[in-house]
Amino acid sequence: NIPFVATMIPMVKSMLPVFQQAGIPLEQAETLWWALALGACLGGNGTLVGASANLIVAGIAERNGVPFRFLPFLKVAFPLMILQVLISTLYIWMRYL
Repeated sequence: NIPFVATMIPMVKSMLPVFQQAGIPLEQAETLWWALALGACLGGNGTLVGASANLIVAGIAERNGVPFRFLPFLKVAFPLMILQVLISTLYIWMRYL
């Protein structure tokens, strides 16, 4: 997630002058920052390998006799991640658009 965000920050910054030239208020450009932050943060929660924290917790759980497996984790985590992203989308939409 961090390498993706680090790659996308210059791209979002480079889009801000384009927004200004098109007459789009910079407040609406904030939606890009929110989308990047929330998408990168929440998007990794859907799979066991999507975020480093998931792997750390899985390792700790396995050492304590509670193994995490990919598919069972996916069946629970992916729908929750979709719900989180939908709620985030609604938040951005209601606040900025």
